[in-house]
Amino acid sequence: MPESILLDVADGTAVTCSGLPGIVGDAVVAVEPLRHMERNAAIGGIWRVRGTAGSAVLKLATPPAPQTAPAAWPTSDEPAHWNYWRRETLAYSSGLAAAAYRDQVTAPALLEANPRADGGVELWLADVTGAEGFDWPVPRLARFAYELGAAQARWAGRVPDTPWLSRRWLAQYLAEGPSRFVRIDAADWDHTGAAVWPAEVRRQLRRLWADRHRVLAVAEAAERTLCHLDVWPANLIDHAGTSVLLDWAFAGDGAIGEDVANLIADSCADGLMDVALLPEITASVTDRYLAGLQDGGWSGSGDAVRSAIAACGAAKYSWLGPARLASAVHDELRPSSYGQDTSAVARMQRLAGVASLIAEWAAATLG
Repeated sequence: MPESILLDVADGTAVTCSGLPGIVGDAVVAVEPLRHMERNAAIGGIWRVRGTAGSAVLKLATPPAPQTAPAAWPTSDEPAHWNYWRRETLAYSSGLAAAAYRDQVTAPALLEANPRADGGVELWLADVTGAEGFDWPVPRLARFAYELGAAQARWAGRVPDTPWLSRRWLAQYLAEGPSRFVRIDAADWDHTGAAVWPAEVRRQLRRLWADRHRVLAVAEAAERTLCHLDVWPANLIDHAGTSVLLDWAFAGDGAIGEDVANLIADSCADGLMDVALLPEITASVTDRYLAGLQDGGWSGSGDAVRSAIAACGAAKYSWLGPARLASAVHDELRPSSYGQDTSAVARMQRLAGVASLIAEWAAATLG
C-alpha cells in the first residue's frame, strides 16, 4: 500500500503512514510527538495525529534491525522475548488488552493495525483524554491499585498459555535492560560524592546489586498472575472516571504484586511526582491492592503479597542504585525522555527517598 507523508510534525520531522483512520478525517491538521522510551528499539515513535474530523494516536512497532544502537533496549522476533516487537499489536488485535482487566481497568480502543513497507506495523489507537497519571493525587493512584488487584485476582494461578505473552519477563529485563549499562567501581560506593545517601542505604544497595539474582529468584517464586509489567503513571489516564492503561508491549506472566511494585517506585523515579509523597504512595497503593485482591476472590496471604512486592521492586530496580551513584560520582548525566534533573548529583539527591525504599525492599528480601 502506498504511504502518505504526514507533514507539520511539531518537532520538524516527517512521519509516514499507509492511510488515516476514519476518525481522523481526510486530511491532517497537526502531528504532535508523544513522550516515550526512545531507547526502546521496538518503538519507532508515537504521535497524536489531529485531522479534520478528530484525532488518534499513531504508534509504530518496529522489527529488529542490524543498525540498532548498542545502548538501545533490544527487540526480537521471538515471541518469548521480553521485548517482542509484535506483542502489543497482538494484545490489541486479539482483544486481550481490552478484556484482560475488564470491569476494572480498560485499554485504548484499537482503530487499525496496518503493515508498513519497512516490515513494521502502524497501530492506530483511540486518543484517550483525561487526567494523566502523573497528575493523579495519591487516593486516585490507590483506587487504581484496588482495581488492578480485583482484576488480577481472577488470573491468579492461571495465566493464559498464549504463546506471545511474556514469560520470565523480569529475568530477561535484568539481563538486557538498564543493568547492562551499570559501570561502578568498588570505591564509588564510599566516595564523598555518594554521601548524600546514608551509609546504610548504600550498603543495602551494594548488597542488592551483588545478590540481585538471589532476589530475582524470590520474585519468580511468588504466586503468578496476568501482569501488564509496565504500570506507572505515564501509562495511566483517568477518562471520565475510568482507569485507562496504555502500552501493553510487555504483558504476560508475573508475580502478584509485581505491577504494584513498579507503580510505587516509578511514580517518583523520574521526578514527575513529588518524592515526598512516596511513603504515602507506598502504604496506600499496597493496602488498596491487597483489598482489591481479596474483594476479587483471592484468598492468599497478605504477607506473601507484601514480600512479593518487596522482592519484585528490589529486583527490578537493583540497577538504579549503582547506576545513579556512579553517574553522580563521575558527573555523567545521560539524556532521558522523562528525566527532570539538571545534573547527575541533583538527580542523586532527588532520588534519596526512592533509594531508601529500594534498600528497604532489599533488606526485607535478603534478611
